[in-house]
Amino acid sequence: MSTAVLIPCYNEAKTIKKVVEDFKREMPHAQIYVYDNNSTDGTDIIAREAGATVRYEYRQGKGNVVRSMFRDIDADCYIMVDGDDTYDASFGPVLEKEILEGRADMAVGDRLSSTYFSENKRAFHNFGNVLVRKLINLLFKSRLNDIMTGARAFNKMFVKSYPVISKGFELETEMTIFALNYNMRIAEKPIQYKDRPAGSESKLNTFKDGFKVLKTIGELFKDTRPFAFFSIISSILILVSMCFFIPILIEFFHTGEVAKFPTLIIISAVLVIAVMNFFCGILLSVIKKKDRQDFERSLNILAEVWKKGQ
Repeated sequence: MSTAVLIPCYNEAKTIKKVVEDFKREMPHAQIYVYDNNSTDGTDIIAREAGATVRYEYRQGKGNVVRSMFRDIDADCYIMVDGDDTYDASFGPVLEKEILEGRADMAVGDRLSSTYFSENKRAFHNFGNVLVRKLINLLFKSRLNDIMTGARAFNKMFVKSYPVISKGFELETEMTIFALNYNMRIAEKPIQYKDRPAGSESKLNTFKDGFKVLKTIGELFKDTRPFAFFSIISSILILVSMCFFIPILIEFFHTGEVAKFPTLIIISAVLVIAVMNFFCGILLSVIKKKDRQDFERSLNILAEVWKKGQ
């Protein structure tokens, strides 16, 4: 059984040496890969001197880096961690065990149940993590604790079937929704989180990247649960229409005349749009079910190919 530690990096010269050395100590059997994403501070040189295999991704963005990692590396277990030394390397063997013993397709290091809120001094980051967690648990009927953690482990099936769409920090949200949508096994393990050391700066823009994450949740909710998404829109449109229609109807019963005819025309158009949205949801849910069936068949084919190759 082979394990690969994957570390996406952009200007992490202050911390990358410690991260690589910590994982070499905790997981001496693993191959450590650092993917440098256009760093200008010598991150790649330091990582190579620390003993990591260094590769490069020139398209900017964490999503682009992970796309290359997942395509390039072949292993039985993949440990992914940020290069900023905010996660203790001791989480690696814990998540690796969940993967190699077959209990999870994706194992997640849960920061929010341990030290995250006491260590992270950025209030909006804390608020954003909680908001994203509540949104996903509500929309996808899950009970996950930490959605945006950068400490994760995956099996080969997950890595080779996961289509990376995001380019930036919304990647972790996309991974979680992918796993929920396709009924992947998810395991969460509490891990220790520590704030960045002095002189190390976060690349995450609270508002810009936070908006991207929320946008990603909305788009993936539409794509993965189209019937629920379009039914909600239809319900809102019908509710708004009724708010305007009922007074017109009451006045008609009293006077026998329609006093707000233009409003009635607009209401009728909105109701037509609501009905169209509802049937769009039905149609897209049928297509989504077919996609789910095709995906499962593809996984079965991949599993057979790997068995024959062993």
